[in-house]
Amino acid sequence: MAETLGSLVDKLSIKNLRIWHLDEALEDAETPALKREELQTKRDLADRQRQELAKEIDSFLGAALRGEVRIRDEKIKMYTNTNVSSSSAIKELGNAVSELAFRNIKLWHLEDEVRRTDLPDAVIVQTKRKIDATNQERNDLMDKVDEILSNHTNSHGGNG
Repeated sequence: MAETLGSLVDKLSIKNLRIWHLDEALEDAETPALKREELQTKRDLADRQRQELAKEIDSFLGAALRGEVRIRDEKIKMYTNTNVSSSSAIKELGNAVSELAFRNIKLWHLEDEVRRTDLPDAVIVQTKRKIDATNQERNDLMDKVDEILSNHTNSHGGNG
C-alpha cells in the first residue's frame, strides 16, 4: 500500500520523538565520549531521515492537491475495539495531526513501561492492553488525517 499523509505524519512524529530522546541522551553529562559519538551518528541519521520525510510530505501534499495521487484507500475494519477513543469529533487536519503525534508519545512511554523489569505481571498485562488500545487510536488517527485531506480536496475540486 502506498504512503498516505497520515502514515507520513505518523513516521515524522515518531522520528521527532526519537531525535528528542537522542538529544536528551547527548546532553546527559554521564554519557561516555564513545557512546556520545555513537549517539551523535544516530542523531545525524535520524535528522536526515526527518528532513527527507518532511520533503516527502510536501511532495505528497502537492501531488494530492493536483489530483495526482490517491489520498486514501478504503479500509476494511475486521473488528471494532470499543475501548478506544473515537476520532469522529476531529474535523480539522491540524487537530488530527496533533492527536496523532500525542498518541505516538503515549505509545513510546507505554512501551518503555512494559520493558521495566520491576513491575508485576498484572501491571505489564494491563499496560499491554493500553498499548493495544492506543495503537488502534493511532491507526484511526492516521485514517482521519487522510479522510480530512480527502474531504478537503474533494470539496475544492480535487479527486481525493
